[in-house]
Amino acid sequence: LSKSLARFLGYSLETQSVSFLHKFCRRLRSGDWLDQSMILMCVWTVGGLEVSTGKVSSVEAMNGSTVLLPCTYSSCIGIENLYFNWQYNDNGTLKKLCEASIRMEGVEPKVHVTHERVEFVGSSKTNNISILLWNITFEDEGEYICFAKNPKEKNRNHSAVFTLIVVDQMKEVDNTLTIIIVSALGGVIGLVIIVMVIKAVVVHFLQKDDDKNKECLVSSSGNDNTENGLSGAKTDNKGTPKA
Repeated sequence: LSKSLARFLGYSLETQSVSFLHKFCRRLRSGDWLDQSMILMCVWTVGGLEVSTGKVSSVEAMNGSTVLLPCTYSSCIGIENLYFNWQYNDNGTLKKLCEASIRMEGVEPKVHVTHERVEFVGSSKTNNISILLWNITFEDEGEYICFAKNPKEKNRNHSAVFTLIVVDQMKEVDNTLTIIIVSALGGVIGLVIIVMVIKAVVVHFLQKDDDKNKECLVSSSGNDNTENGLSGAKTDNKGTPKA
């Protein structure tokens, strides 16, 4: 292995991050590193073309609203004439909503839309092939399939499913438990603050009493010494009068 590949292997084992590998491959395609063995390692590790509808693969939307159907693609070695489409699974029959080809990275596709309420909102600059579905109805509920094929990877293809759930009205979230918890925490915090304030006031007055007691002790001690002839002032020493 080359030194650059060795550095890459060490770093990939340390991070275990797929996102890092994608960034690495982008640098590779830009010409920063040109080692062929690294290209093979990149393809083997990342797995080539992938499409994704995000971490959440379903959405609940209200009848009559507009919903975003998200989809992004990624490829370790780049794309060339990438073909993609969106299809709706109508009880086992796939109905095509739109399709297009992206000639190369950064070139925006000319999307052919076959559904009157579908709008393409993606961009090849961000590897985004998402669509909007306007004014949804209950008949629009179901599975939507995002598909892509990359000729540059010997027509490797991949797809992801996004599920749309149409409801008459959105469910109201019960925040009672949250309100109770927040109120309890607020009460505890308020009680702690009150206790701290009372403690500070009591300590302040106790300290004042201690200072007064000390002053009284000092004054009392001075008076006692004076009465007993122990004051700091000099006394006149008069001799005993002679007879």
